[in-house]
Amino acid sequence: MNYGYERRIKMSMGEAEASVRETLKEQGFGVLTEIDVKATLKAKLDVDFKPYKILGACNPKFAHQALNEELGIGLLLPCNVVLWDNEDGTVTLSAIDAKKMLSVTGRDDLEELSSQVNGLLHAAIDAI
Repeated sequence: MNYGYERRIKMSMGEAEASVRETLKEQGFGVLTEIDVKATLKAKLDVDFKPYKILGACNPKFAHQALNEELGIGLLLPCNVVLWDNEDGTVTLSAIDAKKMLSVTGRDDLEELSSQVNGLLHAAIDAI
């Protein structure tokens, strides 16, 4: 995957989710949205899928800075952090690459901001 940062860890899905929420908080992010893909697919399509969650993480300082630069950037917020159960005693944690995500704006002046966001997201994932 070349559009995110990913780590595989040996722990349960519940432990991984609790840990990533905590490490995101330590890096200044809050979780604004949560999508339980397994539950949604079961409810909407009656299909079984592995445990899979999408957490919409937001660092208010950087979100404010980005929105002040360009209001339309809200289309690219929040930063998604994804967890899925590999069904072998491990969980994959993945965070969007903010630099690649913001590259669609064509604005080179946002590169420093996206690098800072990436650093914090990587730190949150690496802390687990």
